[in-house]
Order: sequence, then structure tokens, then C-alpha cells
Amino acid sequence: MAELTESTPNTTDYDYDELPESNYCYMGDISELSALLISILYSVIFLFSLLGNSLVLRIVLKYESLMSLTNLFIVNLCISDLIFSCTLPFLIVYHSYGWIMGEFLCKAVSGIFSISYFCGVIFLTIMTILRYLAVVDPLSTLRTQKKRSGILVSLAVWVTSLLFVIPEILSIQVTTDIDGRYGCYYQAFYPWEMVELCLKVLFFLISFMIIAICYTGMLDILLRSRSQSRHRTVRLIFAIVLVFFLSWAPYNVLGFVYALSEQNVIESKCQTKKDIYFAFDISRTVAYCHCCLNPVLYVFVGVKFRRHLKLLYKQYAQRHRAILPSSPRHHSSHADLYEEQSLY
Repeated sequence: MAELTESTPNTTDYDYDELPESNYCYMGDISELSALLISILYSVIFLFSLLGNSLVLRIVLKYESLMSLTNLFIVNLCISDLIFSCTLPFLIVYHSYGWIMGEFLCKAVSGIFSISYFCGVIFLTIMTILRYLAVVDPLSTLRTQKKRSGILVSLAVWVTSLLFVIPEILSIQVTTDIDGRYGCYYQAFYPWEMVELCLKVLFFLISFMIIAICYTGMLDILLRSRSQSRHRTVRLIFAIVLVFFLSWAPYNVLGFVYALSEQNVIESKCQTKKDIYFAFDISRTVAYCHCCLNPVLYVFVGVKFRRHLKLLYKQYAQRHRAILPSSPRHHSSHADLYEEQSLY
């Protein structure tokens, strides 16, 4: 997995005394400079993701209907982000002390990252398609949204993501670098590293094309519509997708360039490789921030989410005042047909 690689070759397969100088570029100075900053940032991301996504799950499960496919996919996104955020403490230790947690966790952390990535791309694409269909013909879409079909689609997404990641899990291993630190790397020259990067970039590009087509169609219809609920829903979905694109686009591009430079497909000097790695390191941190940003978007863009958040706070305050809360499910009786089954 490229995101766990510290740009240091594998001593299992090489004698460094026999390596040409041009084949090796020491990255330890950059890794040391970024270790403290990464530890702080990852800790903040972990705490915000844990708090934010848990709150979103609580609100969706308490106040919203899972008969809505959109709500069901929001739950899946939250679970994916929570699982990923739980790997960040391991990465903090890794950047500070090397990989000292064994082969199993090396494979597990690498696999969880990639599974979360594929799930996020697929679920966001499906959610955008659902919103497009809802804008084009909301009555037809609401009739076809069944919980059973949503569960089957969710399972299919998770299983598909796992299948994509199996070769990566099998090829990642714990090795020792030139400084004697343990690392979690691909086996030397293992082809799946490039296949994985190409696959992630391909998924990202296909997803972006589908989303762009959907939003072009939605924009044409919304310009002729006065429905505020439609505008709110599309605005939130657009914000989620935009943040996803800004988070992962630099990571995919720089990760691909970095891998090509490491394999000497792109001829570059050592300082250039260091600059590429430094840029990739920043893009990686930005990408990891994504797991805690969706809850922030729900608060600032999602009207219904803010309403549910206020209700949850009132019920929490009531319990501390020994007053029984009102009915846990709260749906507006005058909500229009488009809004009533969605968190948006």
C-alpha cells in the first residue's frame, strides 16, 4: 500500500553496499520532520471522526427511516469512516517508531484503508445517482427505494471492495529498511502496487465522470424548479462530493507520480524525489481528513440534520431534568414527499 511506504527500499532483497547510488534516495530526514506534525494531525482527525461520525449514526438511527436508500448509504459511509479512523493510532505509532505491531496488523491496516477508499467512492457515486433520479422523477424513485435492496447493494459494495484489496493484503509484508526500522511495504517490485494505484485512480476518474454527468442533469432541472427541499438535498450532496474530490484528487495524482518516480519510470534527481514525497505526504494527510469532514457538512449544510441535532440536545437536557422526552422519531407532518424519507 503506497500510503504506508516510507520510500525506503527493502533490505530483505538487497545488499545496499552493492546498490548504485542513483537507485537509492534517503528520505529519513523528511520522515523525521513530518513525524511530529503527522502525529498531532492524525490524533485530531481520529477524535473528530470518532465524535462526528458516531453522532451522525446516532441521529440517523434515532430520527430517520432506513427505508430510504440515501440514509442507508449514509450509515455505510459513517461505518466506513469510523473503521478507517480506528487505524490512525496505528499510523501514528508507525510514523514515530516504525512498524512494530507485526505482520497481521500491517496487512489489516493497509487493507482497511483501501476498503474504506473503494467503499467511499462507490457509495458517494450511488448516492449521487439516487439524487439525480429523485430530482428527475421523485415519485418513481421513492416507490423503488426498498430497505432490502439497499442492504443487498451495501453488502455487494463491501464484498466488492474486499475482493479488490485481497491481492494487496497478500503482498504487503513487514520488512527492515536501511536504518534498521521496520516498515510495512509491498514485496519488492510486486506488480500489484502499480495495479492498486491504477485501480484507485481509475475508480476515482469513473466516479467523477458519473457525478459530473448527474449534476449537469440536475442543474438543468433545478434551474426550472422552486422546490427548496430539492435545492437543499442537491446542495448537501454536492458539498459532500466536492469535499471528497478535493480530498482525494491530489492524493491519487501525487501517489501515482510518486510511485512512478520510485520505480524509476520517471527519471528524477534525489531532491526531486524528496519534493514529490513531501507533496504526497501532505496530500495523504489531507485525504485522511476526509473521514471527519462529512459530519461537519451535515451540520453546516443539512437543514434536517441541524433540526435533529437540536432535538437530540433538547432530549438530552430533558433527561437531566428528569423530564421524559417526547417520541424518539420526529418527522414533520408537513414535509414534502421528496424530503420526508431523507436526512437532507
